[in-house]
Amino acid sequence: MIHINPHYYKIQANYLFAEVAQRVKTYKTAHPEADLIRLGIGDVTKALPAVCVEALIRGSREQGCDETFHGYGPDYGYDFLREAIAKVDFQARGCDISPDEIFVSDGAKCDVGNFQEIFDGNIRVGVPDPVYPVYVDTNVMAGRTGAAADGRYQGLVYLVGNEANGFVPGLPSEPVDLVYLCFPNNPTGAVATREQLTAWVEWAKANDALILFDAAYEFFIQDPSIPHSIYEIPGAKEVAVEFRSFSKTAGFTGTRCGYAVVPNECRAFDASGNAVALQPLWKRRQSTKFNGVSYPVQLAAAAVYTPEGQAQCRELIAGYLANAQIVSSHLTAKGYRTTGGTNSPYIWFDTGTDSWAFFDRLLNEAQVVTTPGSGFGNAGAGYIRITAFNSRENVERAMERLDKIL
Repeated sequence: MIHINPHYYKIQANYLFAEVAQRVKTYKTAHPEADLIRLGIGDVTKALPAVCVEALIRGSREQGCDETFHGYGPDYGYDFLREAIAKVDFQARGCDISPDEIFVSDGAKCDVGNFQEIFDGNIRVGVPDPVYPVYVDTNVMAGRTGAAADGRYQGLVYLVGNEANGFVPGLPSEPVDLVYLCFPNNPTGAVATREQLTAWVEWAKANDALILFDAAYEFFIQDPSIPHSIYEIPGAKEVAVEFRSFSKTAGFTGTRCGYAVVPNECRAFDASGNAVALQPLWKRRQSTKFNGVSYPVQLAAAAVYTPEGQAQCRELIAGYLANAQIVSSHLTAKGYRTTGGTNSPYIWFDTGTDSWAFFDRLLNEAQVVTTPGSGFGNAGAGYIRITAFNSRENVERAMERLDKIL
């Protein structure tokens, strides 16, 4: 008899964004004439940079000729992309990352969710709260938790971010083997200082722990004092794996490309306490379960690292950050305390009431779609996340609507 993995039954009834989509669908069915403005899901709305489109076209044409056709690509990414990533994203910032430590994938979400597979089922996992749901749900599926109770899973260690600590969780007060960090943060938009990341690296080294560092939004960082990579911190290569994405940097949400950095010296431990290099294990996992990103898409990603690509991506980011400032200024004028929006596309604010009730109010009274903070964890209760991913015109119209009802 075929049995279901029982841990799947522990997953909360509705994935946050699926629940948002269902409520929006229900409203739209009842009000087909409604002009909804979507500032909820973190999906970009601007077209790909022109230089990336040109590379996609060129790569597709190459696939149409026998002489230039590419079949299966290298398991971990083409050298032209891995070399560009190492040079621009890391070496230019003083990080000693080489191309062989970079693993190209179809997105940071997949990598963040998949990386936990290479660890023992009994490790102790720490997650921030509020939290990007993938960090939690993939560990639930793997059987590392008990059942959910009062909004939290038994067996996970929740690291609370709040206004008092600037939404940068403090170090664990109990044993933790693996911890997820995300900066600039999704959903709060908070950033971590060099001193804060240094404390995390030192904690990981002292406790034989590992950090999974989600840096999908690093291109939004404008403050020169804020690290873009955890590898800007001395010693991080031993205790941290970093994930990045072209989704927000260059609008690849539908094109799909990202990468993980697994340094040669990054380690975990076997049952006898012996240090084990993580990179060979990740190579084994990827070569077994993943056939790589298509050649045209990797060409398009490599175009991001040309001077034209960097300029065009900065223009995209500047537009979204300008939108974020519009949102922040309107909310601040209404008396709301906001986080994010400066080095992040997300604005996070305390509504003073129930998150879902506030979400429903904005949907029904202003026809503006947002994301309820309680969907990101108990510490998100009462908060709303608004994204800057829309046109300037739509963001301004959305704020005019909010001004009328708040």
